[in-house]
This record gives sequence, C-alpha cells and structure tokens, in this order.
Amino acid sequence: MVFSETLHLAMDSFRASKVRFLLTMLGMVIGSASIILVVTVGLTGRQYALDTISSLGPNLVEMQYNGGNTTGPNNTSTPDYMTREDETAVDAQVPGIAYSSPMLESHSSISMGNGISKEALLLGVSPRYKNVRNLAVVAGRFFDDQDAVNHEKVCVLIAPFARALFGSEEDAIGKSFTIHSIPFTVVGVAKLRISDFGQSELSDQTALIPYPVARYFTGSDSVKEIFFTIANPLDVIHDSARITEIIQNRHKPTSVYHAQTLVDVLDAAGKIATALTYVLSIAAFITLVVSGVGIMNSMLANVSARIREIGIRKALGATNREIRMQFLTEAVFLSLSGGVVGTALGLALPLGVNFLTPFHIPISIWSAVIALTTSMMVGVIFGTVPANRAAALDPVETLKYE
Repeated sequence: MVFSETLHLAMDSFRASKVRFLLTMLGMVIGSASIILVVTVGLTGRQYALDTISSLGPNLVEMQYNGGNTTGPNNTSTPDYMTREDETAVDAQVPGIAYSSPMLESHSSISMGNGISKEALLLGVSPRYKNVRNLAVVAGRFFDDQDAVNHEKVCVLIAPFARALFGSEEDAIGKSFTIHSIPFTVVGVAKLRISDFGQSELSDQTALIPYPVARYFTGSDSVKEIFFTIANPLDVIHDSARITEIIQNRHKPTSVYHAQTLVDVLDAAGKIATALTYVLSIAAFITLVVSGVGIMNSMLANVSARIREIGIRKALGATNREIRMQFLTEAVFLSLSGGVVGTALGLALPLGVNFLTPFHIPISIWSAVIALTTSMMVGVIFGTVPANRAAALDPVETLKYE
C-alpha cells in the first residue's frame, strides 16, 4: 500500500512538471544511449580487427629460414634452405596440420606479345596455398594436384594484376603470356577475402604458378618459406614449436629456422580494442554522473517548490521514512525512465543496421544491463540528498510556508 501510494504520488509529480522532468531526463537518455553505442563501437572495431587478421590465417604457421650455412662440395658454404621433404616430414609427424604449402619466390618480366612486358612477382606454391592464405577465387579456378603433377604451365593471377593486364577478372581467363619464353595460361583469378594491409607476401603484381613449374626458374628444390595451417587454433603455439623442432633436427645445428604466427598479433589487437572500449565507456559513465547532478538539482528545486505539500502530508501522519521514500522514488523513476529510453535508442541503431543491411554489428546485452543498472544507481545516489532534505523539514515551519 505504501509503495503503491508513493509511486502514485511520483507519477502525479511527473505529470505536474512534464517539461522540467523531460529536460532533466534527457541527460540520462544521452548517457545511457552513449554506453550502448560506445560498447557497440568497441565491439565492432574489435571484431573488424580480428576478422582482418583472421583473413590472413589465424592458424597459420610460416616457417622461415633465417640464416646459417652448411659446407658443400669443395668446402663451399651454401645456405641450408628447407625442402619439400621437410614439409612431408612435418605433415607426417604433426597430426594437427590441416594444409601446407612451400613457396618459391622470384621476380620476372612477363611478355604479353607485341613488345609489351610487365614486371611480376612469381610465387611457386602448391594447390593447398588457396586454403593456407584463405583466398577467394573470383574467376576461373585454382590449379589442382593434377596440374602440379603434370607440370602444367598454368597460373592464377591476383585480382588487381588481372585487371591491369586484361581489363577485368573474367577477361583474363584463358589468356596467355610468356615467362622466359615459356607460355603460361591464366586459369583463375583470386584475391584475399579481407585486405591484408601489406602483411602477406602477395602484392598487386603477383602470379601464382604450380610449385614444380616454379622450379624451372630456380633450378633447386630448396625453399626459404613453408606455410602450415593448424586445424585447431588452440594448438598453434604447441604445433609451431613442434614444427620448428622437426625441421631443425633435419638440418645442421648452426642453421636457424623461425616459426612466425599471428597469435601475438591477435592477442594485441583484442587487448587494444578492449582498452579502447573501457576508455570510451568511462566517458559515457561521466555523462551519466553529470546527468545525476542535474537530477539532484531538479529534485532539490522540486523539494523547495513543494514545502507546503510536505508539511500537509506530515500533519496527516506521513512519517519521515515515507517522505524520504516519496522523493527517492521520484528520482529513481526519473533516472530509470531516461535509462530505458536511452537503452532503447542505443540498441535501435545496431539492430536496425543488422536487420536492414547485409552488415553485422555485434550487440552486447551486458551493455544494456549496465546502462539500466547505472541509471538506477544514479537515481538512488543523487536522489538521496533531496529526499533526506525533504524528510528533515519541520512540519510546523512547512505549514507556515507560503
């Protein structure tokens, strides 16, 4: 009964001063909506960063030869590069390997005929390279195992290179050019699913050719880089250490091999995005606190305007506790109403984008819970002073107040 009557009085007070209360509530609306949007922006930025890095292969282990020589015939010193046998040994001994591919890199001019030539980066890779680098084939196909076994002179162009040479990705399919007088046929055009920001070996002038064919230009089976994709992301650190150990044991102790992964980059990106979200959330929280000060000022003015009403209620038997609860309920109702409206507005934007566009924006339910909880706490904290002041008024003095 007491709570029902208190809530009824709070609603009557709100209806009597709609404009003042709505303006006071506006700060809570802005603050609550800010919390939702700030967390949404932080989550979206974090997801974008992680998706960008993941497009390069979050499970990728890139084995590199970093130096160290071995003594060859006639006491000559030669680089101790890795070989296809190293790749085969790792595939056999590490059960977590999903895909692997060697890479032979060379720079050459490709001849289009009629005296036209273009500089190109040639990468000799296996058919599994498409899975290793998470490539999307936008036209044609990627070369397969049969092409590699038969030493077919086929290539896959990176999309910008295909457009530069032939005008479009589709027009490039079936076209030919020569490299060192050897004719190659374009069978496909590929691209990274998400921009790599220059972090991979692929450039805008890259042509991918089967690894056995690339050996024509190097004359050796030695490779400086071998890519491995681990099936389980949680095993990347363990398996990368095992891969390094296997390859190291197959070569001279003085040779240096390094396993490069994106685990540290993923962790760093996640921590930066989380820290940014915290900083922006603090700014939004400050907005709520400022709004709380506005609520306190409004309630203090409300107490001053209703001194006679308070005196009449006390004369009719209302206790200090009931007077305190009345004004505290008004403050909580005011702040929580603003929080509900602000939370609804804050959620409306990402939900609208998700429903009306092909883009997906992550939404945190916890941000809504935090916004509503904070709004209620602000009402309690900043409504306590006006409520205590109202309860402490002398009923005799209040009845004489004009």
